[in-house]
Amino acid sequence: MLRRHFSSALVAGLALACTSLTANAAAEIGQPAPAFSAQGADGKTISLADYKGKTVVLEWTNHDCPFVKKHYDSGNIPRLQEQAAAKGVVWLQVISSAPGQQGQVDGPTALKVNGYRESKPAGTVLDPQGTVGKLYGAQTTPHIFIIDAQGKLAYKGGIDSIASTNPSDIGKAEKYVANALTAITSGQKVAQASTRPYGCSVKYAS
Repeated sequence: MLRRHFSSALVAGLALACTSLTANAAAEIGQPAPAFSAQGADGKTISLADYKGKTVVLEWTNHDCPFVKKHYDSGNIPRLQEQAAAKGVVWLQVISSAPGQQGQVDGPTALKVNGYRESKPAGTVLDPQGTVGKLYGAQTTPHIFIIDAQGKLAYKGGIDSIASTNPSDIGKAEKYVANALTAITSGQKVAQASTRPYGCSVKYAS
Protein backbone atom coordinates (compact mmCIF):
# COMPACT_ATOMS: atom_id res chain seq x y z
CA MET A 1 0.00 0.00 0.00
CA LEU A 2 2.78 2.40 0.89
CA ARG A 3 4.58 1.59 -2.34
CA ARG A 4 1.41 2.21 -4.36
CA HIS A 5 0.81 5.52 -2.62
CA PHE A 6 4.39 6.63 -3.18
CA SER A 7 4.28 5.70 -6.88
CA SER A 8 1.00 7.54 -7.41
CA ALA A 9 2.35 10.62 -5.71
CA LEU A 10 5.51 10.47 -7.79
CA VAL A 11 3.60 10.19 -11.07
CA ALA A 12 1.26 13.01 -10.11
CA GLY A 13 4.16 15.21 -9.14
CA LEU A 14 5.97 14.51 -12.40
CA ALA A 15 2.89 15.18 -14.50
CA LEU A 16 2.03 18.48 -12.89
CA ALA A 17 5.62 19.56 -12.38
CA CYS A 18 4.62 22.80 -10.75
CA THR A 19 7.21 25.37 -9.81
CA SER A 20 7.17 28.17 -7.26
CA LEU A 21 6.26 31.30 -9.18
CA THR A 22 5.76 34.89 -8.22
CA ALA A 23 2.19 35.54 -7.17
CA ASN A 24 1.92 38.68 -9.30
CA ALA A 25 2.27 37.03 -12.73
CA ALA A 26 0.83 39.59 -15.13
CA ALA A 27 -0.74 37.33 -17.76
CA GLU A 28 -4.46 37.26 -17.04
CA ILE A 29 -7.29 36.12 -19.29
CA GLY A 30 -9.09 39.04 -20.93
CA GLN A 31 -6.31 41.50 -20.09
CA PRO A 32 -3.64 42.93 -22.42
CA ALA A 33 -0.85 40.41 -22.86
CA PRO A 34 2.46 41.50 -21.29
CA ALA A 35 4.71 43.14 -23.88
CA PHE A 36 8.19 41.76 -24.40
CA SER A 37 11.18 42.07 -26.67
CA ALA A 38 13.91 39.42 -26.73
CA GLN A 39 16.53 37.85 -28.94
CA GLY A 40 15.39 35.17 -31.34
CA ALA A 41 17.28 32.01 -32.23
CA ASP A 42 18.12 33.54 -35.61
CA GLY A 43 19.82 36.49 -33.91
CA LYS A 44 17.02 38.94 -34.69
CA THR A 45 14.90 40.66 -32.05
CA ILE A 46 11.41 39.31 -31.51
CA SER A 47 8.90 41.79 -30.10
CA LEU A 48 5.27 41.04 -29.36
CA ALA A 49 4.43 44.52 -30.69
CA ASP A 50 5.55 43.42 -34.15
CA TYR A 51 2.51 41.15 -34.36
CA LYS A 52 -0.13 43.73 -33.48
CA GLY A 53 -3.47 42.73 -34.98
CA LYS A 54 -2.55 39.04 -35.22
CA THR A 55 -3.35 36.06 -33.04
CA VAL A 56 -0.13 34.90 -31.35
CA VAL A 57 0.66 31.57 -29.68
CA LEU A 58 3.46 31.40 -27.11
CA GLU A 59 4.70 27.85 -26.52
CA TRP A 60 7.18 27.24 -23.71
CA THR A 61 9.46 24.39 -24.76
CA ASN A 62 12.38 22.27 -23.57
CA HIS A 63 13.50 19.69 -26.14
CA ASP A 64 14.83 17.33 -23.44
CA CYS A 65 11.55 17.19 -21.51
CA PRO A 66 9.69 13.88 -22.05
CA PHE A 67 6.34 15.66 -22.14
CA VAL A 68 7.62 17.93 -24.92
CA LYS A 69 9.09 14.94 -26.76
CA LYS A 70 5.67 13.28 -26.65
CA HIS A 71 4.10 16.14 -28.58
CA TYR A 72 6.98 16.59 -31.03
CA ASP A 73 7.94 12.98 -31.75
CA SER A 74 4.27 12.23 -32.45
CA GLY A 75 4.05 15.24 -34.76
CA ASN A 76 1.30 16.82 -32.65
CA ILE A 77 2.88 20.22 -32.05
CA PRO A 78 4.32 20.53 -35.58
CA ARG A 79 0.81 19.85 -36.94
CA LEU A 80 -0.67 22.47 -34.63
CA GLN A 81 1.98 24.96 -35.79
CA GLU A 82 1.15 24.23 -39.42
CA GLN A 83 -2.59 24.52 -38.86
CA ALA A 84 -2.12 27.77 -36.96
CA ALA A 85 0.04 29.27 -39.71
CA ALA A 86 -2.60 28.36 -42.29
CA LYS A 87 -5.05 30.51 -40.31
CA GLY A 88 -2.66 33.45 -40.15
CA VAL A 89 -1.69 32.75 -36.53
CA VAL A 90 1.86 33.56 -35.38
CA TRP A 91 3.38 30.68 -33.37
CA LEU A 92 6.37 31.55 -31.19
CA GLN A 93 8.40 29.14 -29.09
CA VAL A 94 9.95 30.41 -25.86
CA ILE A 95 12.95 28.73 -24.23
CA SER A 96 13.34 29.91 -20.64
CA SER A 97 15.84 27.29 -19.45
CA ALA A 98 18.69 28.98 -17.59
CA PRO A 99 22.35 28.41 -18.49
CA GLY A 100 23.45 24.98 -17.29
CA GLN A 101 19.85 23.78 -16.94
CA GLN A 102 18.03 21.14 -18.95
CA GLY A 103 16.84 22.43 -22.31
CA GLN A 104 19.07 25.50 -22.42
CA VAL A 105 20.42 26.04 -25.94
CA ASP A 106 22.02 28.77 -28.02
CA GLY A 107 20.41 30.07 -31.19
CA PRO A 108 22.07 27.73 -33.72
CA THR A 109 21.29 24.71 -31.56
CA ALA A 110 17.65 25.76 -31.17
CA LEU A 111 17.33 26.00 -34.95
CA LYS A 112 19.01 22.61 -35.38
CA VAL A 113 16.64 21.01 -32.87
CA ASN A 114 13.65 22.47 -34.69
CA GLY A 115 15.03 21.07 -37.91
CA TYR A 116 15.23 17.46 -36.79
CA ARG A 117 11.88 17.54 -35.02
CA GLU A 118 10.23 19.18 -38.06
CA SER A 119 9.11 22.21 -36.08
CA LYS A 120 8.36 25.39 -37.98
CA PRO A 121 7.43 28.17 -35.57
CA ALA A 122 7.39 31.75 -36.80
CA GLY A 123 10.18 32.41 -34.31
CA THR A 124 11.98 31.03 -31.26
CA VAL A 125 12.52 33.36 -28.31
CA LEU A 126 15.66 32.79 -26.23
CA ASP A 127 14.88 33.68 -22.61
CA PRO A 128 17.80 32.33 -20.52
CA GLN A 129 17.21 34.87 -17.76
CA GLY A 130 13.58 33.79 -17.50
CA THR A 131 12.30 37.34 -17.95
CA VAL A 132 9.55 36.50 -20.43
CA GLY A 133 8.68 33.26 -18.67
CA LYS A 134 8.16 34.95 -15.32
CA LEU A 135 6.30 37.82 -16.97
CA TYR A 136 3.70 35.33 -18.17
CA GLY A 137 3.93 32.95 -15.24
CA ALA A 138 5.01 30.02 -17.43
CA GLN A 139 5.20 26.92 -15.25
CA THR A 140 5.79 23.92 -17.46
CA THR A 141 7.03 22.72 -20.81
CA PRO A 142 4.85 22.74 -22.70
CA HIS A 143 2.76 25.66 -21.41
CA ILE A 144 0.67 27.51 -23.98
CA PHE A 145 -0.57 31.10 -24.03
CA ILE A 146 -2.73 32.47 -26.86
CA ILE A 147 -3.09 36.20 -27.49
CA ASP A 148 -5.97 37.36 -29.67
CA ALA A 149 -5.87 39.96 -32.43
CA GLN A 150 -6.85 42.66 -29.92
CA GLY A 151 -3.72 41.93 -27.93
CA LYS A 152 -5.57 40.31 -25.02
CA LEU A 153 -4.80 36.96 -23.46
CA ALA A 154 -7.49 34.55 -24.65
CA TYR A 155 -6.10 31.21 -23.45
CA LYS A 156 -3.48 29.88 -21.06
CA GLY A 157 -2.80 26.36 -19.89
CA GLY A 158 -2.15 22.84 -21.07
CA ILE A 159 -1.93 21.65 -24.63
CA ASP A 160 -4.56 19.01 -23.90
CA SER A 161 -6.33 17.23 -21.05
CA ILE A 162 -4.23 14.11 -20.44
CA ALA A 163 -1.09 14.71 -18.38
CA SER A 164 1.12 11.88 -19.56
CA THR A 165 4.22 11.17 -21.64
CA ASN A 166 2.42 8.50 -23.66
CA PRO A 167 1.83 9.55 -27.30
CA SER A 168 -1.17 7.20 -27.53
CA ASP A 169 -3.03 9.51 -25.14
CA ILE A 170 -3.01 12.41 -27.60
CA GLY A 171 -5.93 11.06 -29.61
CA LYS A 172 -8.00 10.48 -26.46
CA ALA A 173 -7.39 13.90 -24.92
CA GLU A 174 -9.54 17.00 -25.09
CA LYS A 175 -7.63 19.30 -27.42
CA TYR A 176 -7.50 22.52 -25.41
CA VAL A 177 -5.15 24.49 -27.67
CA ALA A 178 -6.64 23.32 -30.97
CA ASN A 179 -10.14 24.11 -29.71
CA ALA A 180 -9.06 27.52 -28.42
CA LEU A 181 -7.46 28.42 -31.75
CA THR A 182 -10.59 27.35 -33.64
CA ALA A 183 -12.75 29.54 -31.41
CA ILE A 184 -10.43 32.56 -31.54
CA THR A 185 -9.95 32.50 -35.30
CA SER A 186 -13.72 32.11 -35.73
CA GLY A 187 -14.42 35.15 -33.56
CA GLN A 188 -15.95 33.07 -30.78
CA LYS A 189 -15.29 32.97 -27.05
CA VAL A 190 -12.95 30.26 -25.82
CA ALA A 191 -15.01 27.77 -23.80
CA GLN A 192 -12.10 26.78 -21.55
CA ALA A 193 -9.87 29.82 -21.40
CA SER A 194 -7.72 28.66 -18.49
CA THR A 195 -6.65 25.06 -17.91
CA ARG A 196 -3.99 23.34 -15.83
CA PRO A 197 -0.67 23.02 -17.65
CA TYR A 198 1.35 19.84 -17.34
CA GLY A 199 4.91 18.85 -18.17
CA CYS A 200 8.41 19.44 -16.85
CA SER A 201 8.94 22.49 -14.70
CA VAL A 202 10.45 25.45 -16.54
CA LYS A 203 14.14 25.38 -15.64
CA TYR A 204 14.53 28.90 -14.30
CA ALA A 205 17.78 29.94 -12.66
CA SER A 206 17.79 28.89 -9.00
